[in-house]
Amino acid sequence: MKDHRVIENEWIVLPDGTRLAARIWMPAGAGPFPAVLEYLPYRKRNGTAPRDESTYPVFAEAGIAGVRVDIRGSGESDGIIDGEYTPRELSDGCDVIAWIARQPWSNGRVGMMGISWGGFNSLQIAAMKPPALKAVISIASTVDRYNDDIHYKNGCHLSAQLSWAATMLAYQTRAPDPAIVGERWRDMWLERLEGEPELMQEWLSHQRRDAFWKHGSICEDFVGYDVPSLVIAGWADGYRTTPFKAAEGAPRAVRALVGPWIHKYPHFAWPKPRWDFHTEAIAWWNRWLTDGGGEADDTPGMRAYILDGPHPSLWRERDPGYWVAMDEWRAPRMLTFGVNRHGCLATGVTGEGVGPAVVHSPLDTGTASGEWFTLRPDAEMAGDQRGDDAGSLVFETLPLGEELVLLGQPEIRLAASCAGRSANLVARLVDVHPDGTAMRIALGVLNLAHRAGNETPAPVPAGEPLALAIRLDACGYRLAPGHRLRLAISTAYWPTVLPQPEDPAVTVDTGNLTLDLPLLGAHRRIFMPEPANPDPLPHYEELGPGRTGRRVERDLTTGTTRYHVLADTGCTRHPGNGQHAHDIRKECWTITAGDPLSMAGEAEWTCVMGREGWEVTTKASLSMRCTKDEWLLSSRVEALERGNRVFERSRDYRIPRDFM
Repeated sequence: MKDHRVIENEWIVLPDGTRLAARIWMPAGAGPFPAVLEYLPYRKRNGTAPRDESTYPVFAEAGIAGVRVDIRGSGESDGIIDGEYTPRELSDGCDVIAWIARQPWSNGRVGMMGISWGGFNSLQIAAMKPPALKAVISIASTVDRYNDDIHYKNGCHLSAQLSWAATMLAYQTRAPDPAIVGERWRDMWLERLEGEPELMQEWLSHQRRDAFWKHGSICEDFVGYDVPSLVIAGWADGYRTTPFKAAEGAPRAVRALVGPWIHKYPHFAWPKPRWDFHTEAIAWWNRWLTDGGGEADDTPGMRAYILDGPHPSLWRERDPGYWVAMDEWRAPRMLTFGVNRHGCLATGVTGEGVGPAVVHSPLDTGTASGEWFTLRPDAEMAGDQRGDDAGSLVFETLPLGEELVLLGQPEIRLAASCAGRSANLVARLVDVHPDGTAMRIALGVLNLAHRAGNETPAPVPAGEPLALAIRLDACGYRLAPGHRLRLAISTAYWPTVLPQPEDPAVTVDTGNLTLDLPLLGAHRRIFMPEPANPDPLPHYEELGPGRTGRRVERDLTTGTTRYHVLADTGCTRHPGNGQHAHDIRKECWTITAGDPLSMAGEAEWTCVMGREGWEVTTKASLSMRCTKDEWLLSSRVEALERGNRVFERSRDYRIPRDFM
């Protein structure tokens, strides 16, 4: 095993004089070395340190330098963050890549890697074609910021938008480390607290797919995307469809992989099986970033883990299934189901059905929906769907006589009419086990005002027939003989999808409903090695235990349902820099039966960090309510130094609803 050294902080000076903070894992020897950049607003000191320390030493020992950089205005970097994936952020990223390529230890070839934010900006910066950037690994990311992120989906407003805005509000209030920036830490902190943008206000000002969302969506120019990119996602995460869209749009550049995982790196994610990410990542970097690697790429165009009938459970340790590979991803052959005269889903059915069927779901239908992006394999994952199915219009097959194996995006087409001028429609594919357990396979949503596209929503003509199509998220799933396939259609899926200002019924013409299922095509089964180390994350000193919780509270007298979330990281201390950190997130969503305007969401964060002689605490809260015409936002930030308040502010916004 090679030795390596860690440079705890290196200043990267941008052309405008701004200094960005970098932590670098440097291989032994004089070089030159290839380098991999990860570029994030989450703090290299303590924020992402555990996962960084699980990966970059391995890269360095393989002769690849790892460069972890705090985005402008985050961590120990100068300035104030100006939003999410902004032109300045991406331009700064190009400057960082050029800086790396100029270093005497660099061979001039840079890769870029990341999960979530870092996966997003890896693809976005690659699309800008900085000369030194030669390859990308993008995990849990998107190619379409409007339709495949935490904000909106097919015109539906996702509750994850408020959750994430509150998270970023809290993250960006945290102070830089005096051990790195010295005495100016307090001035930097106060500058951030005063100047931090209100992301929720910005996002809610763009409720349709306009230029704001097209910026940074590489699907806008797939033809021009040519940087070799390994695009990875997990079935248990909201970004599961991205590898399919990327492989369809840029097949020469993209190699796609989907495992069973939540929103984590594959070498420590759940549900298992995990994947030996380090070994393949090193091979990928050596192929594209070194002289000896060449450009011959035998990586399959698509690899996917086919889930084999997992059960919802309180902790999904391991999902049954098997790996398949295809040399290239092609549009799958579709198997079409309709509704027969008995009300069952069946193939070979045209124009039968059981006449019109009305769906008018209770507004709290959806409490088993789980999180949009999942960080734990527990109640954050979609649970048993039977309760939500009870509030839905349901069609299902007879018990299957033979297996049905899917890979790709299902689609439903239907004729429907709406009793009001606005409504959401939610479609779920469900695997009904012989014991009645209902496992969600795939999810799709549609704001009926967006039926003709996300750029030009239009009112719903009440009572008039509408031709609708809903493309569901991608899935890789085997339904075994004896199982039944269920299609559940609802007008609510709360709290994942927030309600429209009206709550009308929708009437579905069952004779004109079709379900197209993507069949697993020609493939080969493959072995995907799991990591040799079953516990790759470092363990820091625990100063206080963490805890998590989710509960649904229903008041049968008032008809009010509350969905509560608690995520307490516990307090840990980093053994190297001595800094302790403790984050607590609390969230509550509220809805009352029959009243969509009762919708409310509240998120609160408390962040504590420090070391002997220095401690800072920030408290951030963000809440949202609504009228039929407006979204009502309130945010508050309080900052304390050793228990004494040094900053406080409150902001309120009223934002018009835009067909949402």
